[in-house]
Amino acid sequence: MKKEAVILLNMGGPNKLEEVEMFLKNMFADKNILTMKSDLMRKIVGGLIVFNRTESSQEIYRQLGGKSPIVGHTKSLVKKLQDRLGDNVIVDFVMRYTPPFANEVIEKLSKKDISKIYLIPLYPQYSTTTTKSSLEDFEEMYHENGKDAVLVEIKHFFENETYNEAILQRIKEKMQDSSYTDFDMIFSAHGLPKKIVDAGDVYQRHVEKHVELLKKKLKEKDMNFHDVHLAYQSKVGPLEWLKPALDDKLKTVRNRGIIIFPLAFTIDNSETDFELEIEYREIAEELGFKEYRVCSCPNDSDLFVDTLEELYEKMQL
Repeated sequence: MKKEAVILLNMGGPNKLEEVEMFLKNMFADKNILTMKSDLMRKIVGGLIVFNRTESSQEIYRQLGGKSPIVGHTKSLVKKLQDRLGDNVIVDFVMRYTPPFANEVIEKLSKKDISKIYLIPLYPQYSTTTTKSSLEDFEEMYHENGKDAVLVEIKHFFENETYNEAILQRIKEKMQDSSYTDFDMIFSAHGLPKKIVDAGDVYQRHVEKHVELLKKKLKEKDMNFHDVHLAYQSKVGPLEWLKPALDDKLKTVRNRGIIIFPLAFTIDNSETDFELEIEYREIAEELGFKEYRVCSCPNDSDLFVDTLEELYEKMQL
């Protein structure tokens, strides 16, 4: 009997310190990341960024134990989803910038009798820099290899009820028995250069709509924070990025605790475990916050497994 496959797509992260340079090279060779039309210019600019950032990036991953946490969490998620879907569905994952790459996974799939492949990018909101890049990468590689299974894709899932329950669960876990009114909630989304949004990327609209959905759900659950904010993190370089920046937002909140949820990520990575947990914590402490908490991403939680199962079933219709 022919089988189906569910492939989870994400950006990836170094599996060891020696992969940091590869990770950066592949990222800044991506035409969806550096959007200049000239391939030569992209190569020159990307090379300069890699040269300037490799050493500092290695130090970040050194503090995280020598690798990104993203692959370990993803492997656990894949195992749970595989157990849920059973033997007739093959569950695997592909990373955009570090192993396992699309060609490796496609080679494995070619040894199975696969009739249909369901591609689920693990980005809740659509962006050309993430969703489009990952889908294009897999689909181009698949067709270049002359494969003929039907490819079915999903482009965003931030409106999925179960997924948003998974977010609320993570917030509750971090709040424990604390009073919600003593805290401001900040949904922190990964930033983008404004020129990418101005060129038609819907990411900002998706993020803002997601925050409005979550605000309603927080009220429905009587999770009544003093206030709820949106901010953007991870700005690099001289270009104008989406605002408000998280460090600027932190300066506007006073005399309350802060709890952060990383809105643009489903799996913990260096932007959550280092940037939010360490770098922004230092900023919060300098600003005098007594309470600064960072929620985990959904990772391999049962509710996130439920979400992926729902998305797979919806894609079959």
